[in-house]
Amino acid sequence: MRTTVRFSQVDVFAAGGFSGNPVAVVHDAAGITTEEMLAITAWTNLSEATFLLPPTSDEADYLVRIFCPGRELPFAGHPTLGTCAAWVAAGGESRDRDVIVQECTAGLIPIRRTGPRLAFAAPPMTRTGPIEAELLAERLGQLGLAADDVVESAWIDNGPGWMGLLLDSADAVLDVALPGVAIPGFDVGLIGPHPPDGVCAIEVRGLFADSTGSIREDPVTGSLNASAAQWLTGIGRLSTPYVAAQGTMLGRRGRIHVDEADGELWIGGDTTVSITGTITV
Repeated sequence: MRTTVRFSQVDVFAAGGFSGNPVAVVHDAAGITTEEMLAITAWTNLSEATFLLPPTSDEADYLVRIFCPGRELPFAGHPTLGTCAAWVAAGGESRDRDVIVQECTAGLIPIRRTGPRLAFAAPPMTRTGPIEAELLAERLGQLGLAADDVVESAWIDNGPGWMGLLLDSADAVLDVALPGVAIPGFDVGLIGPHPPDGVCAIEVRGLFADSTGSIREDPVTGSLNASAAQWLTGIGRLSTPYVAAQGTMLGRRGRIHVDEADGELWIGGDTTVSITGTITV
């Protein structure tokens, strides 16, 4: 029997109308199989789709499964904020008026809300430390970069697999061309500072391989900005609060607001439910 459930599409990390990163959210997804979730995700043609389920933890307000084309993710940033916004807009009520707790494969993620802006607490990284020299050299060659172009590099993986490369400027980040060949397992975050008198402290680009290995660019990436914030504040390259820009190469005006409170880094942005309706599975 086919089932009709609620569907939302949410604009996350936007700076103006339709300028952030959209995510598809399927509500009431308990009867949807993993295979169907993968098929729906591919069909939306977005970087991620999420599926809302009842929580299994007494501490959580809802459970979400997060998918990108071809695979499930333990955590992703803009789907976290987009799912939360869709859940609230559909009538979800949290135990705490100002904090919503999301359950996902990565664990329990607290989300703060202040007006239209939501912010999640950056989750612990699952992989840190130096990048293997041979792999780093390979990735630099694929990006047309030399070792001297990189100021700092490290694994900054909090689920999707990010490798962080800090370049010397925002312009250097924007000058990098996407590799034109398939590279399975490619997940690279490029970061470069803007001039100190600018509105945004850094420019960020998230490059990743889709299910075919083709390299794509994520418009605005919460998970990458979370791990980049942990990395760069941890080594003294950045201090909070700051604003990051992402999506410039794609004609977007994505803005990520990073702040620190209660010993946590909070990754936030303006989040708007732009489409509501139903989907039949």
